Parts: sequence; C-alpha cells; structure tokens
Amino acid sequence: MEIERKFIVKYLPEGIDDAPYTDIRQSYISVEPVIRIRKADDEYILTIKGRGDISREEKEIFISRQEYENLRKKTETREVVKRRYFYPLEDGHTAEIDIYEGELDGFKIVEVEFESIEEAEAFTPPDFFGKDVSRIDDYKNVKLALYGLPKDKT
Repeated sequence: MEIERKFIVKYLPEGIDDAPYTDIRQSYISVEPVIRIRKADDEYILTIKGRGDISREEKEIFISRQEYENLRKKTETREVVKRRYFYPLEDGHTAEIDIYEGELDGFKIVEVEFESIEEAEAFTPPDFFGKDVSRIDDYKNVKLALYGLPKDKT
C-alpha cells in the first residue's frame, strides 16, 4: 500500500543541491490498469498500481535491463524523465522532489509518503510546498505521460 501526498513546488528549498538524488526514466505499458516501467539509476522496476489518490495498492517487481528494454517497445505513452531529490524534513519525513526534464522541463512536484491515511491527512507541509494536488488526477505521472503538463499548473 502506498500512502502519499503530492504538492506543486513553490520554490526549491535551501540545500537541495546537497541532497541525494536519483535519475528516473519511466513510461507506461498500460494506463488502465496502470502498469509502469522505470529505470532509476541502475535499477529497473515494473510497477502495477491500483486505483486511488492518497492511498492505493502498489506492487513493484525488480526486472533486468534486458526485460526493461523489451518492455519499452510495448509502452503506450511518452517517457517521463525526472531527477528525484530526497530532502529531509524537520518532522522526520523525506520530501521526494521531482524536477522534470524533456517535454515537462522545469515542472516540479514534491511527494511525501506516510504510514497511514491519518498521518497523511495530519501532515503540515513546509513553506516550499505549494498547492496540494494529491487528489487531482492530472498531476499523476501517468497523466503527465499521456497529456503533458496540466492546464492549471499553479
């Protein structure tokens, strides 16, 4: 089970350049149900996602580079390319700040994962978090891969 909230980044926090990061490339074999392939640095992952917004089922399976390359030929969407920074928050959570490249160049989203829905709903975002888009489908990566940037990206 994945429980997370997602926000537009208002501004990048101080020290982001020193935060660890991973470079991600992902695309979708299916959008209904959501079946994603991802290359994160040197790891290759097939992910199946259930329905939902803040909370949804997620199953990750590590695959080989060759399996990833074979599956890329079967994708239904454009590739989403981003750098994900892992930025520690004062409350002990980690903000995953995605800075997109390519067709989504410069777009920034931040996600925080939680242990429970109650914890997610009680979360007070820091100042660099902007609009909460957790329940807006247009901000899901699968929608970005299909349609590009949302019309209202404030």
